[in-house]
Amino acid sequence: MRIAYICSDPGVPAFGPKGSSIHVQEVMRALVGLGAEVELFIARVGDDPPPDFMDLKIHALPAAPMGDLLQRELAGLAANKNLSEALVLSGPFDLVYERYSLWSYAGMEYALAMCIPGMLEVNAPLLKEQMLYRGLVDCQGAEQVARKVFATAACLVAVSDEIASYLESFPDTRGRVHVIPNGVDPERFSKEFKPALPARPGTFTVGFVGSLKPWHGLPVLVEAFASLLHRYAACRLLIVGDGPQRINLEAQIESLGISPAVHMTGFIPADQIPGMLASMDVGVVSFPGSEEFYFSPLKVFEYMAAGLPVIAARTGQLTKIITDGINGLSFPPGDALALVDLLDRLRLSPRLRHRMGESGRAEVERAYTWQSVARRILALAELSTRRLSPADLGAV
Repeated sequence: MRIAYICSDPGVPAFGPKGSSIHVQEVMRALVGLGAEVELFIARVGDDPPPDFMDLKIHALPAAPMGDLLQRELAGLAANKNLSEALVLSGPFDLVYERYSLWSYAGMEYALAMCIPGMLEVNAPLLKEQMLYRGLVDCQGAEQVARKVFATAACLVAVSDEIASYLESFPDTRGRVHVIPNGVDPERFSKEFKPALPARPGTFTVGFVGSLKPWHGLPVLVEAFASLLHRYAACRLLIVGDGPQRINLEAQIESLGISPAVHMTGFIPADQIPGMLASMDVGVVSFPGSEEFYFSPLKVFEYMAAGLPVIAARTGQLTKIITDGINGLSFPPGDALALVDLLDRLRLSPRLRHRMGESGRAEVERAYTWQSVARRILALAELSTRRLSPADLGAV
C-alpha cells in the first residue's frame, strides 16, 4: 500500500521534540512497520530525520512567512496548489492520510478525485485554538475550509470522544467519525533504562513530562507538592520540559520556599525521556478543570509504558485510560488538596506503586500501542474504500 502522509501545519515540524511531532513520526513508523510505503508531504521538516527515516521520501511544501498573520493565512491557502501538484506528480497512492491543519484541503480533494480513501486525523479544534492562543484574521475563511475538508474526507479520525463530538457538530459528518486514541511504543520505555537523574535513597520523586503550557495545570501540581514536602521532607519534584509558563512556575516555587526540592530540567530530547521517567516514582497529569479537555495526552501512555503509576485529573479521555485503583488514581481537576493526599498514599506504599505500574504497562501493551493505532487506520481505510461509490462522489 502506498500512503501519502500530509501535514501542512507550519507549527508541527515532522522531526522535532514536540508531542505533535512525535505523533507524526510514530504513526508513519507504525504504518511502515505494517508494510506500507509512506511518502511525507510536510510544511515544516524540522530537524534531520532519525536513522530509520533516512530513506523516507519527503516533499517539502512552501514554508509560511513569519510575521503578519494575514499573510501567513493567505500562504496557507495558496499552498493547496503546491500540495495538489505534488500529489499528482508522486501518485498514484492507495490512501491519503492527513493531519488536519487550518488551511489545507487539497489532500482530501485529491483522494476524492482519485476514488481512494482520504482519512483526516483531527487532534484539536484548531479554529478555537487559533483564535484563543495565536490569533486568526480570516475566521470565516478558516471555517469554510474546515467545513469543506470535513465534508470531503471519507473518514475522520478523532483522537478523543470530545474531538469526535466537535466533528459531529459540522454538517454531514455523522457516520464518518471514528475515535482512535494516541499510543506509545512500549519498547522505547524498557524497564532496563537506568534513572538519568537518580535521587538519594529513600527519596520519593513526583514527576511531570511535557511542555510548560497553561492548560497543563502545573501550578496545582506545585502547590500539592509543597504540601507533600511539609509532610515528608525526603520528596523531590522533577519537571521535565520547557515552555512559556516556566518563569511563572519558578516564581511560584520560590515563593513557596521549595526550590531545593524541585528539579526543572528544561528541554530534554525525546530519546532521553525514558531515563527521566525511570527517575520518577509517579507520573502526574494535573489538567485544570477550567479548560475544555479534548486531548489524548502522550505523556499518560508514556508514564504507563515506563511502569509508573499515574495520578490524573478526572477529566476527558483520562477517565477512560486511568482505572482508579488499578493503573492509577484520579482527583477532581484543580483540587490540590485531593492531589496531595493521593501523592502521599502512593509514597507510603511502594507495593501499590509497583502493582499499578505493572497494570499500566500491561494496558498500553494491550490497547494503546502505535502499531494498534496503525492497524485501526488501515482497517478504516479498507472500510472507506468499500463505501466509495459514484453515488457517494456525486453527493459531495
